[in-house]
Amino acid sequence: MIRPVHGGNLAWAAALAGCPASAILDFSASISPLGPPESALAAIQAHLSSLTAYPDPDYGELRTALGEAFNVDPDWILPGNGSAELLTWAALDLSKLEATYLVTPAFGDYWRALKAFGAQVLDCPLELKSLDWETGSGLVTDDLSVSDRSFVSPSLALPVPVALDADRGLLLNNPHNPTGLLFAREAIRPYLEQLGLVVVDEAFMDFLPPAKQETLIAQVEEFPNLVILRSLTKFYSLPGLRMGCAIAHPDILRRWQLLRDPWPVNALAAAAAAAVVRDTAFERQTWDWLPVARRELFEGLANLPGLRPIAGAANFLLVESSVSVAAMQKSLLQQHRILIRDCLSFPELGDQFFRVAVRERADNLRLIAGLAEVISR
Repeated sequence: MIRPVHGGNLAWAAALAGCPASAILDFSASISPLGPPESALAAIQAHLSSLTAYPDPDYGELRTALGEAFNVDPDWILPGNGSAELLTWAALDLSKLEATYLVTPAFGDYWRALKAFGAQVLDCPLELKSLDWETGSGLVTDDLSVSDRSFVSPSLALPVPVALDADRGLLLNNPHNPTGLLFAREAIRPYLEQLGLVVVDEAFMDFLPPAKQETLIAQVEEFPNLVILRSLTKFYSLPGLRMGCAIAHPDILRRWQLLRDPWPVNALAAAAAAAVVRDTAFERQTWDWLPVARRELFEGLANLPGLRPIAGAANFLLVESSVSVAAMQKSLLQQHRILIRDCLSFPELGDQFFRVAVRERADNLRLIAGLAEVISR
C-alpha cells in the first residue's frame, strides 16, 4: 500500500500494524478529540427527511448562520465541500497572475491546486534551523511577523520579498501548517495593499479564542483582493461531512459559483454546519481544553531525548527528531498501534520531523510513553 501524503490514513496504518483500523490511536490528523458536538448529530438526525430533495443551491440558511458566526454579510460567504474545494477555485485565480508566493513547508494541497492550473509558484522557505523552538522567536527575514499575543513571539518573520507588484499573489495559512506559527494581521496588511490577490487559509484559526485570533475576516470589505478560507472539519471533528467556506468580495464568489457543481454541499452537512457555528458551549469547551492539553503534550515531548517540539498556536505540534521518523513511525504502529504524521511529503522537512495532533490527556500520555519506549531502543 502506498505511503499516504495526508494524515488520517487509517487503512494504511492498520495494514502496517496488522490490526483493525479501529484499533489505531490516530495522532496524524489534526482533528479535535472533543467532537462531533451533540448539536451536529442532532441537526443531522432532524434533517434526514431532507435526503429526498436537492439542497438549496444558494444555501441561504447556512450562509445566514455563517454570516452571524463571522459577523459578515451572507453575500460575502460561499459554502464549500470542505475548504479543499474552495482552495481549488482560489488556485485558479492565482494561476492567472504572473506568479504566486508560497511559504514553505506548505500543506500539500496547495501544490496540488496550484499545479492543476499551471500556476507559477515562487517558493519562500522558512529557515527552521534558526528558530528558537521553545519560544518561536529568532527567525528574522523580512516584514511578515508572527504572534498569538501570548504563545508565540512576535519577532518571527516570513521570507516573502518586500518588493511586490499587482500581478503577483500570495497563498499562506494562518496558523501555519505544519509549524503552528501564527501571523499577525498587521504584518499581512502591506501585502494586501500591494499584491493582486492574497489567499489566507484560516483552517486552524478557530482553535484560538476571539481575543487571540489574527483573522483577516474584518478586512475583506476593505480589500477586494483578499480571500479567506475557513474549515469546519477540524474544530468540530467533522472531516467526513466535508464542510468549509470562503469569505471574499461577492464578485469573486459569484464567479466561483458559476464554475463549480450546483450542489457541492450535501443537505446533512449544511444542517450540521449551521448548527455547530451557533454552538457557543462547544466553542468555550475547546478554548478551555486546548491550551492546557497542548502545553502538557509539548512538555512531555520536550522531555524525551532527541525530540524538539516547536511552540505553536494550533491544535498540533511539529517535532524535530534526531532519529529516523519513518522508523519511529513504524515501531509506534507495530508495537503500540499509535499513528504519527511523518513529514516526508514536505521536502523541506523530510525524515527528521513529525507532526502530532493534540488529543485528550490519556491519549497524549500514551503517545509520550510509546515514544519513550521506541526511542530507548
